[in-house]
Amino acid sequence: MPSIAEKQENQKQVLTLNELSKRKVVEHNSLITSIAKMDKTPLKMFELAVSCIDTEEPPKDNAVYLSKEELFSFFKVSDNDKHSRFKQAIAKMQEQAFFEIKEEKNKGFKFRRILPIPTVEWTDYDDKVMIRFNQDIMPYLIELKQNFTKYALSEIMELNSKYSIILYKWLSMNYNQYEHYSNKGGRRAEQVENYRNPSISVKELRTITDTVNEYKEFWNFENRVLKKGIEEINAHTHFNVTYDKIKKGRSIDSIVFHIEKKRTADDNSYKLDDQAYIEDKKQKEETEKDLVFEAMKSKYTQILLENMLLSPYEMTDTSLMAGLQAHVYPLYDELKALRGLNGVKDHLSYISSKQEAYSKRNVAKYLKKAIEHYLPTVKRQDL
Repeated sequence: MPSIAEKQENQKQVLTLNELSKRKVVEHNSLITSIAKMDKTPLKMFELAVSCIDTEEPPKDNAVYLSKEELFSFFKVSDNDKHSRFKQAIAKMQEQAFFEIKEEKNKGFKFRRILPIPTVEWTDYDDKVMIRFNQDIMPYLIELKQNFTKYALSEIMELNSKYSIILYKWLSMNYNQYEHYSNKGGRRAEQVENYRNPSISVKELRTITDTVNEYKEFWNFENRVLKKGIEEINAHTHFNVTYDKIKKGRSIDSIVFHIEKKRTADDNSYKLDDQAYIEDKKQKEETEKDLVFEAMKSKYTQILLENMLLSPYEMTDTSLMAGLQAHVYPLYDELKALRGLNGVKDHLSYISSKQEAYSKRNVAKYLKKAIEHYLPTVKRQDL
């Protein structure tokens, strides 16, 4: 049975965690796309320190103050060795941690290497910790009139690998722009959608995750960086993320991410007691049922099955089948009008033979992309 002291300690940790959950981190996009030359502990400590900055009234001496209790709660450390581990983490951060920032300058790029936190002070007789930022890092944390990204500290707190933190920040940067331009306008519809489905070359992805010289084989890079990172993001943040691997020749050239935001009960656009929402939901469900019914009867479904581009198990996914009927099969109709049903069969046979890697959770998107690339070629040939 816990002692009174242990109960008080647990209550204090709960209160501290509640306070941390309200914090936001705001950083310039140049910092988010920089190379973080550090492991997860210094990176998370930096994020925690940044969440203490009041951008409306920046600290004049570049210093912020937090408690040891905040640090221990943030890192979920509660053992008797936590003070020595805290000192080790500080030492490690100051010995090895720096950002390598690349910014466009005139006709080329300007590179800067910055040690973000050169000074940390604390005593062994009180709870306060002072963290002073390098003056060269401050513009990326307080001069945020444009090109900046905001995200919740609580989401960073739950991520347990350096790669998931870096990916989360990069995905947040893109999704925030999607939300901004969706609401404010100022971009074409295609540009807005690209923010929700951002693409990055494997070369650039290796650069920002600092893995240029690690995991040389792509399968190893995918398992260690991509898969592990996305699994953590999907489990612990408000994003659901999938990705497609895009080939150039025989190798994977780039990655296209697909970001969806999880709905919550307090989301203003998702009120179960809102009659308009309920009616709209019912209408969408009826439409989906009709689309699924049509897809099940479609000759294109049979051709996909024959070419192993669709499995019987995947046919039980109503969203997938509705997506095929709504977005893919109309394009097959266009191809059929130009080349006949055999033209559709030849196209799908070719797609099957290429065996391009794609995310099984995005079959409809993959097939849609393939036919969208092929149709213009057919139309040009007919001209």
